[in-house]
Amino acid sequence: MALILLVSVGQSAIYSMVSFLRASLRAPISQQQAQLNPSRAAEPVWDAVYQFLDIFFSLALVALVVYLLWEPTGNALRRIGLDFRGFGVDVLRGLLLVAVIGAPGIGVYAIGRSIGQSIAVVPAPLDSSWWVIALLVLAALRAGLTEEVIFLGYLFDRLRRLGWSWTWVIVSTALLRGSYHLYQGWPSALGNVVMGLVFGWCYKRWGRVMPLVVAHTVIDIVAFVGYPLAAAWWPAIFAPPAS
Repeated sequence: MALILLVSVGQSAIYSMVSFLRASLRAPISQQQAQLNPSRAAEPVWDAVYQFLDIFFSLALVALVVYLLWEPTGNALRRIGLDFRGFGVDVLRGLLLVAVIGAPGIGVYAIGRSIGQSIAVVPAPLDSSWWVIALLVLAALRAGLTEEVIFLGYLFDRLRRLGWSWTWVIVSTALLRGSYHLYQGWPSALGNVVMGLVFGWCYKRWGRVMPLVVAHTVIDIVAFVGYPLAAAWWPAIFAPPAS
């Protein structure tokens, strides 16, 4: 379990905390930015190739986690609820979570920016080509699968087998999720802790990771694809700070 964390979300959490510490010591938080899907090459075709490969290899880690969850007597995808049984119900539950978590999350980020405690998050280049939308959708799916399968499907299974109570499992994974997003500033990290608590409770209740993957993916699609409009309409909150 430690090895999986060190090559996936745990590694990202450590980098995120170091990034936040460095940002805090370098300049005012409000004057800095973090790019989520930066361009990888000047040439559009090679930029697309590199970004696609980055998504592909990230999803390979998700596949590894599912492989480690597999047992001769049971289907790992079915056990964690990452299949298409009852997909309509999963989608409805996911969209409900989008309304419960997505809109307040934007509000938390906006408040963080207004009080100067959140780094300007740039989900996508403002001058991106139309075909970049497909890559952003894939990037959102990558984020949804990576975080929910590892945080919920994998860690919940392993920590419960170690004898941890449901409360400690939900709280610890929520705190890890928050540290994973600390590079955006402490308001966003706190918001993601709350998201982790809600998602953890839902996973315990439903026993399925699919609605949480749906919710996370839709939230990120809206954030990634809608970012240029948000930056144009509310530049004081969403636009990158002036150099």
